[in-house]
Amino acid sequence: MSTKRGVLFDVDGTLIDSSYLHTLAWWLAFRREGLDVQMSTIHRCVGMGGDKLIHQVLADCSVETQEVLKSSHGAVFSTFWPALRPFDAAKELLNACSQAGLAVGLASSAQQRDLDVCRRLLDADSAIDAWTSSNDAKESKPAPDILLACMEKLGLGPRDIVFVGDAVWDVKAAAEIGVHTIALTCGGISAAELRHAGAVEVYENPRALLENLEASAIGRLLAGRQNAQE
Repeated sequence: MSTKRGVLFDVDGTLIDSSYLHTLAWWLAFRREGLDVQMSTIHRCVGMGGDKLIHQVLADCSVETQEVLKSSHGAVFSTFWPALRPFDAAKELLNACSQAGLAVGLASSAQQRDLDVCRRLLDADSAIDAWTSSNDAKESKPAPDILLACMEKLGLGPRDIVFVGDAVWDVKAAAEIGVHTIALTCGGISAAELRHAGAVEVYENPRALLENLEASAIGRLLAGRQNAQE
């Protein structure tokens, strides 16, 4: 039996404080096309892929308009890069998982250029074994394609990992393939909503998870790995 175990992390809203900046970028993209969408509506969809977010808030949007909106969102969001910051202890959390002997993956559906910026901000590449971007999946969240792609890169199966995310869509994507999710509320979604979606645990932010790592689902995964080695 393989003793390899791992942890997958969403990036936006989980490790990087970017959920509200994505919300604003989408809002401005819609406004540029003369479309008035409430920010709160947009925020509740952040975590989905761009195509699904647009469909969720504008069911009758044409394919041409969708492409314009996605391009506009990307252009606006890139102007926010200087404002992006990792959450407190995000780097330390990645390092702690790696040092404990777990494989670490970034299961992100961000555009590659945005992910590159986030990785530089995290400054934890020595602890990261694999990562994904939107290029790695046919279907975006809440489909599980991104998680499956990252798991494949790590050589792990659903029973070998825990996923850490901040959105209902993260939890739903993981649940579809039988993966347990630890949810963080730092992306702006309530603990009650995340638990209702199926999160096995909820913490405020990376710092809170790090401080409770041993007692968390990650700690139990690590304990299972150690027991399998004995």
